[in-house]
Amino acid sequence: MLRQQLQTDQIQALKNHNKIKLETLRYVLSEIKNKEIEKNPPAGGELSDEDTLTALQKVSKRLEEAIVSFNKAKRQDLAKEYQDQLNIIKTYLPAKLTDEQLKKAVEKIKAENQETIQKNPKAIIGICMKQLRSKAEPKKIMKLLSQ
Repeated sequence: MLRQQLQTDQIQALKNHNKIKLETLRYVLSEIKNKEIEKNPPAGGELSDEDTLTALQKVSKRLEEAIVSFNKAKRQDLAKEYQDQLNIIKTYLPAKLTDEQLKKAVEKIKAENQETIQKNPKAIIGICMKQLRSKAEPKKIMKLLSQ
């Protein structure tokens, strides 16, 4: 579903002569295709929306790191170009939870899985990561769980 949306938007960007969006979507789709090949070597096969979202998040993180590097090197032209690409990618990512919302979500997961946590206290990490990975940064989730 997400991949189809990306492909549809790529065609629309091509028709509208939107160069930045077109280049960004081509890059993202190539990353997704590489993940498909990596995951299913013989023929490829489509990724699930969750895997596609993970690939988008990795591209987003890579762009954020590049922007920081370009700003340190005083390359505002490249920083702006990458920021534009990042803004395009962020439209496809789900909204991130605030710290307050994340805390409530973790508490809810802990309450729902109380029995599992009593048997294996470390199990909450995997459960929270699986449910909240697309909604929050793993570092924030781990920080909350370690408190």
